[in-house]
Amino acid sequence: MADVFALPETGNREREAHAAKMKEFELRRKIRQVVVPTDDGKVRQLLRQLGEPITLFGEREMERRERLKRLIAQRGDGDEILALELPTGGDQTLLEEVAVQKELFYTEGPEELRSARTAIARFSLVRAKGRLLRAKRRREEPAELKAAVSTASAAAAAVRCVVQQCSELGDTRPISHCAFSPDGGALAAVGWGGTLAVWSAPACVRQWAAPIPSDAPRLTGVAWHPAARTPVGGAAGAEGGAEGGMDVQVEGGAGGEAGGALALASGASDGVARLYSGAGTLLRSLEGHQERLARLAFHPMGQHLATASYDQTWRLWDVESGACLLEQEGHSRAVYAVAFHPDGSLAGSGGLDAYGRVWDCRTGRSVLLLEGHVKPVLAMDFSPNGYHLVTGSEDHTAKVWDLRKKGCIYTIPAHTSLIASVRYERAYGGQYLITAGYDCVAKVWSGRDFSLLRTLAGHEGKVMGADVSPAGSHLIATVAYDRTIKIWAPEEPPPPLA
Repeated sequence: MADVFALPETGNREREAHAAKMKEFELRRKIRQVVVPTDDGKVRQLLRQLGEPITLFGEREMERRERLKRLIAQRGDGDEILALELPTGGDQTLLEEVAVQKELFYTEGPEELRSARTAIARFSLVRAKGRLLRAKRRREEPAELKAAVSTASAAAAAVRCVVQQCSELGDTRPISHCAFSPDGGALAAVGWGGTLAVWSAPACVRQWAAPIPSDAPRLTGVAWHPAARTPVGGAAGAEGGAEGGMDVQVEGGAGGEAGGALALASGASDGVARLYSGAGTLLRSLEGHQERLARLAFHPMGQHLATASYDQTWRLWDVESGACLLEQEGHSRAVYAVAFHPDGSLAGSGGLDAYGRVWDCRTGRSVLLLEGHVKPVLAMDFSPNGYHLVTGSEDHTAKVWDLRKKGCIYTIPAHTSLIASVRYERAYGGQYLITAGYDCVAKVWSGRDFSLLRTLAGHEGKVMGADVSPAGSHLIATVAYDRTIKIWAPEEPPPPLA
């Protein structure tokens, strides 16, 4: 009699995984063959007759049709289901009785949140006053208007001749995000390998890398403290130390002395945001989210950090104490993008529910719903002019919204794949913006008429992040799935920023 040997446990798991994949593959094949009504009312009626919920929280028409197709394919009786008689009677439609809550309700927050909102209000009013006075001068004084037109033309001309200056291998795994320091002297980049590294700009020489967390989570976002500054000579790459030894100073920021003050924040797939000094020392970990983090942003005042998470919330943290001041709900799916208005009065959030929202940081109210994308919103940025907001989506488009008109004023058909990053230049008042897509290119668009100014092609993989230097040099950085950091700059350096 032949001996019978049991298969090892790993072999059983592999066989079961293969069987599950084949089953899912067959189910998808059946789903493609199912034809269901396009009328949303008929789709709801079929779901009701099947004994299924006619709608789920946050579900849209297209998703409801896909759910019906999957149910029919799983049951294997598509012809019988589609042959069900739907109620007739002219234009009869399925009516739902929904209890609409018209009364406002509030969730009590800590006293620290009240103090933070008061400080934000005072800070934002001063900034808004200065911005409006500058805009008034440009409108009323011919010399100011002429200078503004000249600046816009010069910026457009400079960015049209941007070329690749250098390319460096930045990590052993894809690089997910990057950001220039507020003075443009350094570039921070994070990747799936768990590494946060700072590079000099424009030389693109690696200066230092922060220690990788013990569980080596993927890093998904990075942001600079608004008061971080690169020391003189740091941009060219300081010598000494294992990684070049460049420290980043913080003027009036949170934390201790120069080199030990808060300079950077990173978000990770373990749901933790980490705060670092300008020398790469871990200062604090902000824990509280239930799911992985996506993007994050410092408030312009420098005392607060916003983090977006897959737990369908974004949070506001006090960077001094590490306390969570606000856990903001409002999206029916994961929140991926978060950004602050340059005045500090507003915050924007973008979610995988295909909606963006604008929040008043001084009251906590949702003041504007950005409705128009048909797929998840993955990127968001406010223009320095104070009234434009751009969003990038998985539907391959970037939409420009006017906060004054409370609506979309232009849709840019930017890429042939999803848009991972959108960013306004900040040195000349938002004269152009960049988009980075999974079609392996980044593109530069006019901030006035949204025409294409330049296509930055050179990456061999999906472009996952991009940023523009705020120093006025028209320096652009892109990072990609091919693990490289590329620096783009005009062939001829622009004149110094006045």
